[in-house]
Amino acid sequence: MPGAGNGPPWTWVNGANTGGASGVYGTIGASAAGNVPGAREAPATWTDTAGNLWLFGGLGYDSAGNGGYLNDLWKYTSGTGWTWVSGSQTKDAIGVYGTQGKPLATTMPGGRESAVSWIDANGELWLFGGVGFDSVGTSVGSLNDLWKFSPDTGQWTWVGGSTAVATATIAIGVYGTKGMAAATNTPGARESATSWLDASGNLWLFGGLAYDSAGNQGAINDLWEYSSSTGEWTWISGSNTSGAVGVYGNQDTAAAGNAPGARTAAISWTDKAGNLWLFGGYGLDSTGSAPGYLNDLWRFTPGAGWAWIGGSPTSNALGLYGTQGTAANGNAPGARAAPVSSIDSSGNLWLFGGEGLDATGTLGVGYLNDLWEFTPSSGLWNWVSGSATVNAAGAYGTEGTGSVSNVPGGRYSAAAWTDSSGNLWLFGGNGLDVNDNVGDLNDLWKITP
Repeated sequence: MPGAGNGPPWTWVNGANTGGASGVYGTIGASAAGNVPGAREAPATWTDTAGNLWLFGGLGYDSAGNGGYLNDLWKYTSGTGWTWVSGSQTKDAIGVYGTQGKPLATTMPGGRESAVSWIDANGELWLFGGVGFDSVGTSVGSLNDLWKFSPDTGQWTWVGGSTAVATATIAIGVYGTKGMAAATNTPGARESATSWLDASGNLWLFGGLAYDSAGNQGAINDLWEYSSSTGEWTWISGSNTSGAVGVYGNQDTAAAGNAPGARTAAISWTDKAGNLWLFGGYGLDSTGSAPGYLNDLWRFTPGAGWAWIGGSPTSNALGLYGTQGTAANGNAPGARAAPVSSIDSSGNLWLFGGEGLDATGTLGVGYLNDLWEFTPSSGLWNWVSGSATVNAAGAYGTEGTGSVSNVPGGRYSAAAWTDSSGNLWLFGGNGLDVNDNVGDLNDLWKITP
């Protein structure tokens, strides 16, 4: 497998090395060696202060092997395994909202995928939006409900947003005045948005496939801040209508008028200085002629605005891999959507996989399994491991044993975490298994950058 054997070793930890695996739930609240979430794509994730990995929902397989929208909540503890914490072990559960602001044992978000998630300073888990089932469950749609889960009590709280999936008049964006928080402000229902958590514990939310201020659904480029202390949203930048093109300005220079184009399935990370970084996704470039896969890199500095840092201002750029293991000017991952990302103890970004374009583009859009490192201080990309071509199958090796010849197969919409020791963990997604077959996966991997 080209490029598989020169970076840090991957370890296949557990889960199946083939696609389509059913969930093994065991007893709720009890960990067991055989427990494992079913194969899925686009779940929500958190890492708590103890280093446990949390996983919620996604589109995948339940305990009976039926595919649909999931609302199961899982915790993974290294050395102990998976614990089914709450939610249903069957697909397509509707949301049980209860009374806004009050936690109840029966309250529960409906099954969904592509939601935004974060963890606050109190160790509580937050969930926003996605696509799935509302309180009625008559149809699947985009959501803008906001939820909080307390690991201490094991209870969910419906905090805000609509109990119904979006329409042209329900769960649309209420923007208010740019830069001013208000109790009535709320982002429109959306899926595949991008988020950050700042040093103050506030959530920042960007883009996705959303319902805008006019009730139209499309890719959007609005940036929001949610204050965990006041419970209010502030529209910070970008357009309140869908379909905005990218305004790149001068490279490395922040300006009030700059903004990434409307997009879905980008990745993000926050650096030590509190800047918000954004890479890629699927959406509109500087020309706006048609949506495509992106590899542009952006930095948002509160008070200064967006700066275009690197990558192409036009869509569908090919990957520039250079020499594996060597950072260099000109290196850049190819345009892609729905990769996963991690931040290490040095503040460097780690990027894995996604759906997009490789070094040649001869195979078209495909599943990627390349691992990259970006160092903000130098502004350079380093191709670390994985293949420079799309659609590489997984090389699993022996379960529980790390090897430089191991590598996950190409995939997108996987789950990822960084634990308290700086390890990157990867779970599932839609991609290629050990037999080169494409499907939803439930394999868990670990790598130490």
